[in-house]
Amino acid sequence: MAAAAPFVRVFPTRTEVVVLGTAQDAGVPQLGCTEERCLRALADPKARRRVASLGVRAREPSAQRVGGGAPLRQASSEASAGQAPTQQKDSLVLVDATPDIVTQVSDLQGGAARGNRPVDAVLLTHAHIGHYLGLAQLGREAVGARAVPVYGTRRMVDYLTTNGPWSLLVSADHIRPVPIEVGKPFELAPGLRAEAFLVPHRDEFTDTVGFFLSGPRRTLLYIPDIDRWAPPAPPLEDLVRRADVLLLDGTFWDPGAELKARDPRLVPHPPVPETMQKLTAFARSKTIRFIHLNHTNPLWDDGPERKELERAGMGIAEEGNRFEI
Repeated sequence: MAAAAPFVRVFPTRTEVVVLGTAQDAGVPQLGCTEERCLRALADPKARRRVASLGVRAREPSAQRVGGGAPLRQASSEASAGQAPTQQKDSLVLVDATPDIVTQVSDLQGGAARGNRPVDAVLLTHAHIGHYLGLAQLGREAVGARAVPVYGTRRMVDYLTTNGPWSLLVSADHIRPVPIEVGKPFELAPGLRAEAFLVPHRDEFTDTVGFFLSGPRRTLLYIPDIDRWAPPAPPLEDLVRRADVLLLDGTFWDPGAELKARDPRLVPHPPVPETMQKLTAFARSKTIRFIHLNHTNPLWDDGPERKELERAGMGIAEEGNRFEI
């Protein structure tokens, strides 16, 4: 009797979003800040907060012959006895390249050195200091990266290609800008799709986008910077309905009270209480976290503002938070 033919067992992709930073573009402490929170962070590294960024780790699907034969692809850790798994390679994607890129990418790599291909792709939301300056670390003076895809809108790609020093990264093939089309999903890695949408912001050099990041199981919505909940952004309620996890602009709790020496109209962001009110109906069904907090934001402390946020069923993002999507 002929032996039964082996069948193929396919193990699903696991895609995970990791919070690599939570602060506004200048981080905590901020240059020139003499407030207690900054002074504490200067004195104590544990009190410092890195600039808002996400990492995504996507593990490719694996397949294995069951009942005989060698693995068809990399075997899963769930493989049965006698069929030892081989090492799977995670695809690593960085969302925004911040001034803290060195330690953030190191955390994302998890100790697995990757030489001159530190990540497999970078997504950029816009060209403000906390969101793209880290690209410089991919250049000749640093890691000397090889052809890292950098995804952005057409305005972002044109800006990087035609303005120094970013154009040097392009001409030396350290980065390869890839234009994305707003509203059109695209695949970044097996089991990971992204979709950009426009949001209103101070678009001096490029436009600004938020992202949907979709894995095999869930979708995460990421909007670190927005001036107001208004066009060109889609209605907030429509965005929320499409996502399971929300990481939203939490720059200020009360910009008038926080920006004592500046005109808050010059740096518009929706106050957290305003956004909370818009999201009340979704608090039980969605995971809602605020990110991109300014160094002045009282949500850094365990005070009445944090308690009000938590009573509403929401919270702030913390470095190291992980969300499977």
